[in-house]
Amino acid sequence: MNDRRRNMLRRAYLALAVLALTGAASSRAFAEEMPTVSIEFKDGTIVPMRIEVTAGKPFKIELHNTGTSAAEFESVEMHREKVIAPDSSTFVVIRRLDAGEYKFFDDFHPDAPQALIVAK
Repeated sequence: MNDRRRNMLRRAYLALAVLALTGAASSRAFAEEMPTVSIEFKDGTIVPMRIEVTAGKPFKIELHNTGTSAAEFESVEMHREKVIAPDSSTFVVIRRLDAGEYKFFDDFHPDAPQALIVAK
């Protein structure tokens, strides 16, 4: 491979790396700027059981598992699921919800009651 081709490949890889880093940084910034709600899972309990958000606007849900067993945030209506290991946290971003009620539950604790997100 000649030097010119090698330099072109290096520039292409550098450009891809910059694009990837810029996209990741802008996604994080987008998630940090939006309204945030927190949900705690603890061995089959969910707190709070009801959350209100603004319809049509993006928001972030922080998921905290303070229990000793894994939990899974799941909502069929919102098409979201996320496993949370014991004593850890994560988040999901919801781009927008139409006005209405959206059930969610801990799929790893099927006997626990379902909770609700209300978009107004």
